[in-house]
Amino acid sequence: MPTLFHNLTLATMRSDDLGIITEGALVAENGRILWLGKESELPTQWQHLRATPAACVDGQGGFLTPALIDCHTHLVWGGSRANEFKQRLHGVDYQAIAAAGGGILATVRATREASEQALFESAKERAEALISQGVSCIEIKSGYGLSLDDELKQLRVARRLGEALPVRVVTTLLAAHALPPEYKDNADGYIDHICDTILPAAAAEGLADAVDVFCENIGFSRQQTERVFAAATALGLPVKLHAEQLSDQDGARLVAEYNGLSADHLEYLSEQGIAAMAGSGTVAVLLPGAYYFLRETKLPPIEQLRAAGVNMAIATDANPGTSPIMHLPLMMHMACTLFRFTPEEAWLGVTKHAAQALGLTDTGVLEEGMRADLALWQIHAPEDLCYELGINRLVQRWFAGA
Repeated sequence: MPTLFHNLTLATMRSDDLGIITEGALVAENGRILWLGKESELPTQWQHLRATPAACVDGQGGFLTPALIDCHTHLVWGGSRANEFKQRLHGVDYQAIAAAGGGILATVRATREASEQALFESAKERAEALISQGVSCIEIKSGYGLSLDDELKQLRVARRLGEALPVRVVTTLLAAHALPPEYKDNADGYIDHICDTILPAAAAEGLADAVDVFCENIGFSRQQTERVFAAATALGLPVKLHAEQLSDQDGARLVAEYNGLSADHLEYLSEQGIAAMAGSGTVAVLLPGAYYFLRETKLPPIEQLRAAGVNMAIATDANPGTSPIMHLPLMMHMACTLFRFTPEEAWLGVTKHAAQALGLTDTGVLEEGMRADLALWQIHAPEDLCYELGINRLVQRWFAGA
């Protein structure tokens, strides 16, 4: 039986002004949106649903939106880095922590040592936190295994989360996240291993939906990144990039040349990179949680991205080292307060533009034929969710209509 949603305002996300429809209604069936518009224009064939309680959802004046999309996370990891957080607050710098065995390699050790089940249980708790805030789709990267077996282990856990929970999981292979100890001083050798072994294995098992690289002066060079992109493209996998977070490595222009889905972070993005992204349709994924947690002072070039017409998404970057945050509405607030997003930009950044950053065409907006991934909010205006902290305004979430 179809379900009628009525007595609410629709925020369709179909336009820059969020495509608001007051006194709206929506009909869904079999996980898809059949119709939406003014309730006064509800077609005759569905008017009887008002008198069928089991098939009628009274929005009580709230806002019905697409469910939220977290398009950049590292949700599967082992161990904790809270001790490093404490050390930094006691004056120990990052280099000293890394020299003592901390940093990303500490997470690599813990992730390698953890069983698949242990990783699943810890990641499940994080995913459930996001779901409770209205999230229906989560991108999950690998990158804490840095070996064939452990990268595939992370991706298998990510796939399991999508099977066990009412959430859509999009996986990204990020084997080129850091240099593992086995390849110390041999970055090119590790890139060979990724291109020749890890990437083909992940593709053969259907574990990766996309491929990412950390292109940075403490990560991998532009040339090494391009080798990974070429190998991914040969396997039919789209690419994205951790780009220009700490310095300008011309990564944004490179990922645009490969028609990449997104370039993420972008604090040091150049005018040339912006122009290339605008030309390719590559989405800018901005991560205010990492900016906040690292106490960064260099803002991404928001005004220039806006002027160039580059679509901007927002994500949690949930990870143990630089953004241990599982709260997407908080990222909407931070995007507004730290990056000076408008509330409309924040909403599009976790719906329509986040879907584009993942290459998804069936979610992120309310439109006939789209998935019925919906969220009903007890708010009076879209800016309410960006403005207020501490109270969860989610009334109900529907995942493929359920």
